[in-house]
Amino acid sequence: MKAAVLFEAKTPLSIEDVAIDKPAAHEVLIRTVACGVCRSDLHFVDGTYPHALPGIPGHEAAGVVEAVGGEVSTVKVGDHVVTCLSAFCGHCEFCVTGRMSLCISSGVKRPKGSAPRLMLGDKPIAQMLNLSGYAEMMLVHEHACVAIDRDMPMDRAALLGCAVTTGAGAVFNAAAIVPGETVCIVGCGGIGLAAVNAAKIAGAGKIIALDPVPEKRALAEKLGATHAIDALSDTAADEVVEISRGGVHHSIEAVGRAPSAATAVKVLRRGGTATILGMMPLGEKVGLSALDLLADKKLQGALMGRNHFPVDIPRLVDFYLRGLLDLDTIIADRMPLERINDAFDELRKGDTTRSVITFS
Repeated sequence: MKAAVLFEAKTPLSIEDVAIDKPAAHEVLIRTVACGVCRSDLHFVDGTYPHALPGIPGHEAAGVVEAVGGEVSTVKVGDHVVTCLSAFCGHCEFCVTGRMSLCISSGVKRPKGSAPRLMLGDKPIAQMLNLSGYAEMMLVHEHACVAIDRDMPMDRAALLGCAVTTGAGAVFNAAAIVPGETVCIVGCGGIGLAAVNAAKIAGAGKIIALDPVPEKRALAEKLGATHAIDALSDTAADEVVEISRGGVHHSIEAVGRAPSAATAVKVLRRGGTATILGMMPLGEKVGLSALDLLADKKLQGALMGRNHFPVDIPRLVDFYLRGLLDLDTIIADRMPLERINDAFDELRKGDTTRSVITFS
């Protein structure tokens, strides 16, 4: 199969002929139809976050099941599926206490000594984030994908695997927004826009979007933001506090920069909660001041929106098919696999929302 391989950080991906194994027990072979280009992949491509190389990035994908291994019970051949990087074992402490997105069990990978799932010649290729979606086929654990309604367009479905699951999950699961509460979304890329849309679905009162790019602010307003503010303005945080009459109940940071996280804390009212979604440089820290603590403010992470993706993703599909979730607006461009490096260049500029790699 054709796949985009990263041989070394800070170098372009190379389109190579990669061999993919047959599915073993609890594994699913998927023909990839679409895969979103997410900033999380860019962190690995640019070397901000470490990963074993050579590897195939891509983790926001949708496709069709081509074959299944023994003991697979969750999907069947022909199913349309969305993949999710938060593969879960179903047995560990995190899984049995309902925190599936925190599962790091090795049970979703092949055991040591087994044949690799991916090979380039005689060399194994690292499977990035349990998926490796920038390839014509994916071989994953059955608990890394979920079947969806076949009426769902696959290029839009791919976004559900990360951006929407994370952004909407922060609203529905982590923040648990109550109708009428005020929300500030810091950053209007794919995740931030999904959070804006989800806040509207949740019945939030004022939804205030912050982003330095005018076009992204306009998209946020289209998706449900009641106010949109230039994030680079010296008065941005003060404007949020004024609009929300004392600060917001919830802020969601979807950028991955310390100043954005600081803004997310600054705009909170007493008792408010800031949820940080962006992948910051590993050495960065975010905190609360003594005064913030006295005001009962809270700061939390929400890995992958604290999703329960086998349940959450079909519900998000239903939201889309009913016209509640607008995924069409989030997609900026569709490209073939051969243009994967162009897609990353666009992402580095910071002006685009979501590019999607599509496979014929």
